[in-house]
Amino acid sequence: MTTGQQGTGGKMTARQWAALVSLTMGAFIFNTSEFVPIGLLTDIATDFGKTESETGMLISVYAWMVCLMSLPLMILASRMEMRRLMLLLTGFFAIFQCLSWLSTSYGLLMACRIGVACCHAIFWSIVSPMAVRIVAEKYKALALSTIVTGSAVAMILGLPLGRAIGLWVGWRMTFLCVGGFAAFVLIFMALTLPSLPSRGKFSVRRLPVLLSNKALLGIYAYTLVWVIGYYTAYSYIEPFLAKVAMMGEEAITLTLMLFGVAGIIAGQVFARFYVRGPLRFIGWMTAGMSVCLILLWPSCVAAWLVVGVSLLWGVCNTCCNVASQSELIALTPPDGTAVAMSIYSGIFNLGIGTGAAVGGVVCAAASVSWIGIVGGVFSFGALALWFAWLMPQLRAAKAE
Repeated sequence: MTTGQQGTGGKMTARQWAALVSLTMGAFIFNTSEFVPIGLLTDIATDFGKTESETGMLISVYAWMVCLMSLPLMILASRMEMRRLMLLLTGFFAIFQCLSWLSTSYGLLMACRIGVACCHAIFWSIVSPMAVRIVAEKYKALALSTIVTGSAVAMILGLPLGRAIGLWVGWRMTFLCVGGFAAFVLIFMALTLPSLPSRGKFSVRRLPVLLSNKALLGIYAYTLVWVIGYYTAYSYIEPFLAKVAMMGEEAITLTLMLFGVAGIIAGQVFARFYVRGPLRFIGWMTAGMSVCLILLWPSCVAAWLVVGVSLLWGVCNTCCNVASQSELIALTPPDGTAVAMSIYSGIFNLGIGTGAAVGGVVCAAASVSWIGIVGGVFSFGALALWFAWLMPQLRAAKAE
């Protein structure tokens, strides 16, 4: 049975909920995989005889590959039925995780991470469009917030649990566990996901038309700048908490978990306040993130203070992400949404990779203490871009 774009105003069915849960589980495992090296940087670096900044390139190269491959891979896959595509992605994802477990050199681990990045490139291009197609129009915000919850739970359980496993039995076992859970998610998706036919092959010749939308370009530019700012600091949050905030291992793990709690809180904040004024909402969240980054170093005078700043920082970041995606989906035609999302995913990961690289330079050339200050400069730049360019463009688009 095909389920998609339910036009009725009734309640969601058990089948729709199950399909949405399977996508949420996918978001959980993909997000866990992307960021688990952050919690294992020190151990991986020690094992391969690398510095922390060199090992941080696992994050940067991963993100840059997603950036480079998101659009071409999504265009190639745009004709494929979406359920089948999702199952293929999850299967290859599980295989590459197991190969990461078997890696015996830094180069082999990097190659496996590149393979995972190619799966990631398409996954985040289609998961949100799939989620909103599964449910009725009035449940679209719920569908998006549910995907956000999956990502947030990855921060609460996935990343800290992966870190704990790595500290207990070695970082390789973390990748094996991720691969095993991905296999379980694959089976659950096969049982629950409905058939979602492709909305047609997207031609490269249509890109100029899609990119002629000034509001869409504004979202891309704004996203790139704030993501660079966020990941300049977040990519090196583990050594920051250890060396600047002087936290112990357990306190660091707890703080990393709180970033996931922040994501769940952000889902609720988004669902409640975004609809009341989308443009004001994005502006306030960007401002909050900017202030938190600047305060990250000064807040280290007390453990509770740095934890509180980190929690608010995480809420603002997640709200900016999901709100940007919501605006993007509203701006694009149905047959171009997946491709527009693939560009968004690519730009987002360009920001991750660039932010991680900037953070590495800050750590090497100055001190890890400065990652929040430098990240805050980028974030305030995104805030200026929002008010000077993007907000007027979105208001004009909504008025048409």
